[in-house]
Amino acid sequence: MNVIEIASFGGPDVLRMATRPLPVAGDGEVLIRVGASGINRPDVLQRAGMYPAPAGASDIPGLEIAGTIVSGDEQALNKVGLQVGDRVCALVAGGGYAEYCVAPVGQCLPVPRGLSDVEAASLPETFFTVWSNVFDRGGLKAGETLLVQGGSSGIGVTAIQMAKALGAHVIATAGSDAKCEACLALGADHAINYKTQDFQVEALRLTDGRGVDLVLDMVAGSYVAKELQCLAEDGRLVIIAVQGGLQAEINAGLVMRKRLTITGSTLRARPVAFKESIARACLQHVWPLLEAGRIKPVVHSIFPAIDAAHTSGSGASQAHTLMESNQHVGKIVLTWSAA
Repeated sequence: MNVIEIASFGGPDVLRMATRPLPVAGDGEVLIRVGASGINRPDVLQRAGMYPAPAGASDIPGLEIAGTIVSGDEQALNKVGLQVGDRVCALVAGGGYAEYCVAPVGQCLPVPRGLSDVEAASLPETFFTVWSNVFDRGGLKAGETLLVQGGSSGIGVTAIQMAKALGAHVIATAGSDAKCEACLALGADHAINYKTQDFQVEALRLTDGRGVDLVLDMVAGSYVAKELQCLAEDGRLVIIAVQGGLQAEINAGLVMRKRLTITGSTLRARPVAFKESIARACLQHVWPLLEAGRIKPVVHSIFPAIDAAHTSGSGASQAHTLMESNQHVGKIVLTWSAA
């Protein structure tokens, strides 16, 4: 099969087309013929040598796919109501940039009715991450206010829509007026251009000084101290990425006085059983919203994984270049002509 691999750590040009043997599904797994692969920020970090694959995972990048089940553990499939031939999307720990990919059955979900493989491939990584961190870990409830940092990112557009559909108020930050408008169009109640406005000041102003109940943070670094300032009493800060740096300074007295919770998580290395529980929750609570059109995939750009000569990973290289430019709103997806 054709795959896109990381030839050496570096820029987008280190991604190259290669051939590998077809993977074989083991117990509790399925083999999926991939129609489309989602691009995510962790893929960029892995390519740069800053986010190694977990032990036992494929070294091929790619954390989410959509396609058709071609073989696998039929007993495990029966338990979740799937079968060979079904169209599914799946969260994987690696191996997604390939024409075929093995996935744990518990991390597969049926493609929501009416969606293409491209749209479905944009779902697993961001939807699993948002559900786990905003609703499970962060405990967001209807009527509460969520502040989403990076509202135009793949995670951001998912968090905005999911929180609004489940009854929360949403304030989003973004790096341009155009991106702020995109956040508002997706349902955010307010959008803050963090390049021209102080998000701490604006979040407090927009909540009449009360503060927000939950912050979903992909920046960390110097943002953490400001986020604690704009949290309401009993507020929660959930950190899921550290684009602004690993080190943060906090006011411990403020944490105590306002009874704040600071937490965070990563998803890739968590066990299959944990990810399966997220999948079941998404199937129950979020998939009906997708099928009803209350939440929609937001795909910014689509790149062919294989070029005309089948000799390079140029599509993936272009996709990574776009990801690093931060010019996109929503998801970036690769398509596989063999699927």
